Amino acid sequence: MDDRAVSGPAPAPNRPRRRSVVAAASALAAAASAALVSCSVPAPRRTGPVADPAPGMPITTSRRAQLMQILAHPDDDLYFMNPDARLMLDSGVPLVCVYVTAGEHNGINRIPGRAAAPADKGAYSSARHQGLRQAYATLLGLDKFTDWHKGVATLRGDRRAEINTLADGNRRVELIFLNLSMHSPRRWTALPSLWHDRALSVRTAIADDSPVRRADSYDYDELIDVLVGLMERYRPTVIHTLDPDPDIQFSDEATRKRDSEQPGYSDHADHTAVASFSWAAMVRWVAESTRDGGGIPAFVATSFRGYYNRHWPKNLPLPVLERKASHLVPYGGDPDWECGNSGGCGDYGVGGRRPLTNTKGWVRSTHRRYPGARAAVATDPDGRLVAYGVLGLRAVRWRETLPGSGNWDEPDDLGGGPLAPVLGTAALADGRRLVFALRFAEISGHRGGNSREIVLLEQRAPGGEFHAWRGLGNPERSDSRGRRIGVPVAVAAPDGRVHLFVRDADKGVSTRVRDADGGWSDWRALDGDAEVQDGLTAAVDGAGRVHLFGTGRDTVHHWAQDAPGEPLRHRPAGRLPAAVDQPAVLTGPGPDGSVRLLYRTEAPWRRTSPADSRGSASPRAALFTAEGQRLSAGFRFDGYGPLTAAPGRPGTEREAGTPDGRGGSYGQVLVGRDLHGRVQMHHDGRLLTRTTGPVPLDTPAPAVTPAGPTLVGMGPDAHPWIWSPREGAAATTG
Repeated sequence: MDDRAVSGPAPAPNRPRRRSVVAAASALAAAASAALVSCSVPAPRRTGPVADPAPGMPITTSRRAQLMQILAHPDDDLYFMNPDARLMLDSGVPLVCVYVTAGEHNGINRIPGRAAAPADKGAYSSARHQGLRQAYATLLGLDKFTDWHKGVATLRGDRRAEINTLADGNRRVELIFLNLSMHSPRRWTALPSLWHDRALSVRTAIADDSPVRRADSYDYDELIDVLVGLMERYRPTVIHTLDPDPDIQFSDEATRKRDSEQPGYSDHADHTAVASFSWAAMVRWVAESTRDGGGIPAFVATSFRGYYNRHWPKNLPLPVLERKASHLVPYGGDPDWECGNSGGCGDYGVGGRRPLTNTKGWVRSTHRRYPGARAAVATDPDGRLVAYGVLGLRAVRWRETLPGSGNWDEPDDLGGGPLAPVLGTAALADGRRLVFALRFAEISGHRGGNSREIVLLEQRAPGGEFHAWRGLGNPERSDSRGRRIGVPVAVAAPDGRVHLFVRDADKGVSTRVRDADGGWSDWRALDGDAEVQDGLTAAVDGAGRVHLFGTGRDTVHHWAQDAPGEPLRHRPAGRLPAAVDQPAVLTGPGPDGSVRLLYRTEAPWRRTSPADSRGSASPRAALFTAEGQRLSAGFRFDGYGPLTAAPGRPGTEREAGTPDGRGGSYGQVLVGRDLHGRVQMHHDGRLLTRTTGPVPLDTPAPAVTPAGPTLVGMGPDAHPWIWSPREGAAATTG
């Protein structure tokens, strides 16, 4: 047994294999980070508030929805955070976007097909701001040249920023431009340097036509303070950030520069730095708010992958992709437009069909850094639904007021923060619940700690309170590699063991196993030369064997036990086509323990070169056996995003059916999103679509109650909702 304190060191994993190219990339990235830090650094200016993992704090909830997005550059939101942000905006959720850099780069607003214009950083920054105004006016359904109100916002430390505001009915967009320079005299990449270098401060750039005409400067603490001040002012219930811990990615120098990626990692260095500042600010906001007995601000966070999108299958079907790309057209603008902005009418190299023709394919996916259902659902011994989630970076528990009521009590704070947004859970044989989380053990720059760990809550009695948080460490040996692990996924086997899985820095899978007496094994890497995306799916078949699935670049990888109680073994890959998101696992009844997968694949397309990363997802979900045989699902389940499944009520299981798979859903509840982003559920031959209520933040979690299938999801007000369709619900026959 090797349980550590929540902030203790990670146990060393047993690794049967590791790739030299990933190790080389990790070393390259570490060297690049070290190069950013001066050999002689002054002491830290001050120590910020520290997160408290103890449970039982009050939670401040307003049930008023507000979305805040924190971006490195103008257009990061349009490329990486839609369609999620658009769905909330369409539903009436007000949006505030905070752009940290001026986006001025080298000052050249490149016009395709024309000679390069002279460099002008003030004009280029202004043109990108104008492009955003054009894009968001279009998103609100208004003319792209609609006038915005321009003003000056006073921030913490008496700093000033341009703020643009546009409202249409109950919909409102605010754009805040901090305008820190992308480059500085001392450093080419200013924001990554600001994260690392205690001696550095970065000046702001002045954009043409901006009401802000005085430059400010920011050091590390001052930028975090300004972000915390904006969070306190707007009280967001949903915060979107970029990826603070991008994948290790090895490529030669020419390829890396062509892909605009930082040394060693699959994203732009500014994206990583701004995401790190954003998470540090969220931690400080919660710590400041709870100081002296204050309440936890009730918000949920989502981090989105950036340039990572080009390395994996594309997960947006054409109707969703084309709508997403269409909002980059007014952002890109046109030099011949008359928009009334002296700096220019958009970021000219981005408009038109160029987001779709760009071989890097960034716009073609929307991937979350921490995938999975935001609410983990269980049932208490008294029949009430229970939802576990992360609120204010801390674990919370909601209980249904009465069995079947569809209403929640106020959330209970379980502590443990700061946590990533998605929890893993498993139920022990006696009904007690285990809750797993990925914890930001430390997140600070200036050579401070920046580490992650897996932590555990274990229930004392079924439906009761929990023991203290316990640390399960990290499958990686170093903090730099340890930041690249994924969210925990757990499953309880009939033999009393609980299997915990985490995607590791090499994009393989590491595991710890809890025995029936409560002792934990060390971390061990699963066998097989497999690279998988985060977003693992674990299940137990009818024979009691544990299965694990993870989608790779070319196939879905599969690990399974040969018999209950044995170690998981990698099955030969290559027979299952790659999934664009995590698949739903359907487990059949009976001792044969048959397993089937429902997921979407990439639509057929012709690659023009090895570097061509275009493509799109098929909207249709396909059914496969674990051995790779494609079956007929017998129903349509078109849409996009991850799919989930839950067993049907006892007695409703269908037979496995004929070899073509008819009737092969085993009576299970299948859940996903349709092409409009609405929740849909297939059960008992019916396809039901949720058409009312708060817009879902992600694919909800299914549960099966005595009254029938029930879904639990999270709304933009940071409050869970329950959908239990009954007779008369919107439905079509599948």
